[in-house]
Amino acid sequence: MFNYKRRMTITVDVGGVKLGSEWPVRVQSMTNTDTNDIERSAAQCQRIAQAGGELVRLTAQGVREAESIGMVRNLLHKQGCQVPLVADIHFNPRAAFAAAALCEKVRINPGNFVDPARTFKSLEYTEEEYQAELQKIHDTLLPFIQICRDHHTAVRLGVNHGSLSDRIMSRYGNTPAGMVESVMEFLRVFVAEGFNDVVISMKASNVVVMIEAVRRLVVAMDREDMHFPLHLGVTEAGFGEDGRVKSAVGIGTLLGEGLGDTIRVSLSEDPELEIPVAQKLVQYVTSRQGHEPIVGEMCPGYDPICPPRREPRELAGRRTPLVIASCDRADLKAALQPDLTDDELIDVVEQVMVITPEGTNIPGSLLQQLHELEAGGNRLPVIARVHYDDTDSEWLQVKAGADLGPVMLSGLCDGIWIDAPQYPDQDQVVRIAFAILQACRGRMSKTEFISCPSCGRTLFDLQTTVRRVQQATAHLTHLKIGVMGCIVNGPGEMADADYGYVGAARGKISLYKGKQCIEMNIPEDQAIDRLVALIKQHGDWREPGATVQ
Repeated sequence: MFNYKRRMTITVDVGGVKLGSEWPVRVQSMTNTDTNDIERSAAQCQRIAQAGGELVRLTAQGVREAESIGMVRNLLHKQGCQVPLVADIHFNPRAAFAAAALCEKVRINPGNFVDPARTFKSLEYTEEEYQAELQKIHDTLLPFIQICRDHHTAVRLGVNHGSLSDRIMSRYGNTPAGMVESVMEFLRVFVAEGFNDVVISMKASNVVVMIEAVRRLVVAMDREDMHFPLHLGVTEAGFGEDGRVKSAVGIGTLLGEGLGDTIRVSLSEDPELEIPVAQKLVQYVTSRQGHEPIVGEMCPGYDPICPPRREPRELAGRRTPLVIASCDRADLKAALQPDLTDDELIDVVEQVMVITPEGTNIPGSLLQQLHELEAGGNRLPVIARVHYDDTDSEWLQVKAGADLGPVMLSGLCDGIWIDAPQYPDQDQVVRIAFAILQACRGRMSKTEFISCPSCGRTLFDLQTTVRRVQQATAHLTHLKIGVMGCIVNGPGEMADADYGYVGAARGKISLYKGKQCIEMNIPEDQAIDRLVALIKQHGDWREPGATVQ
């Protein structure tokens, strides 16, 4: 856990781009154009490739879109661009069959490739009936595998927390364990058929769920002697600073454990803007390679797959994880409890333990100290302090998220202190710290927006809409609100959200309360007002500045 070393995998060739532990961690993105608009899609693929993207994914709702990907590929090749294309398939095996003959890789979703669209209803199966469902998966996959074999096409088995089938959820719940079993059912068929050009992803908008799912998957694959490459991503990470920090926490934590062979940072922005963030994240985490090993005991009973989340220890009358944004001892005392006398402040400071890292593996060093403190019986609150000389916002977001995310996710730390004295905007340093705590589900300090990065299925201007929804609801710090471009993953990924705004058709929006659709096909120009009205109707609205009890 503490030593950076890539997990060993087989190599998968995707149109000449090789994925696996013997190769660099690859970065990729996905277009948000209409796939049938060949010229616009090709132009966006070019921009992604020019930014450094090594793979580009396009949505294929049907056979027509799959064929369009082939035309985009041909146009790119004429233009001298050889970037491999990946077809993104949901619900439609026929589209996957067509795409497998036309592009370098096909992503299928085990949650909806064979099983019917989810209804969030509990289903009961006898053992014989359940085995019949598994046989149906086998029979549907066989012709797909053969086409992929014939055309040297790679496959991504991409599980989304929000699109598990009713069958899986009925037996395993909407859980990381269910995500693992969903993909393992498919993976066993590929292995039995001797087809190994497979990459696997386990994505969720909830960072804690995503990390646990990937860790569980690795254990499950090791148990069955499988060593397939992993694609990492936090789906629906969002926009701007929050999206970057959330992705850095989720992807950076797993990369730091040696897991991950290709990544996508999913932002609700132009897709080419995802690439520099992904490159920074890969560069930063892999720079830890070759550091001196960190040795020491793990805390007895500690479960690295699903770490305990103990209550934060009380400090200065608070039990929430703390954010310290100061650069010296006097400021630390003032930040903890400014209304105390000097003698009392000294007592407070002596009741907290501040740990700092050594070496290039910052989270490894901090985690080692946390485990040693816990094993030694420490009961003082512990603050992790990390110093950065960065003046670039994106670098600071990536580094702090990748370093301090694993620390807070360990369940053994009571606060973070980002010491960035050269950074010109100290208020932003504070925002980054709070964004890390929010991504780790340690402290919710603002409205949680779950917004997709958009793709060819998106039914409205996502970037503009996300900003408008944020403007209307940003003060609702007790809520999670989803803004989703279409219904493919929208309702499922919003299972973690309190309210949802989902594209239903061109110019039409459906509104959700949890997983339940409350209003359908609202004209887009009325949808935000109706969303506010829905929140008020259910008693969840707070006026700006109001205190949530």
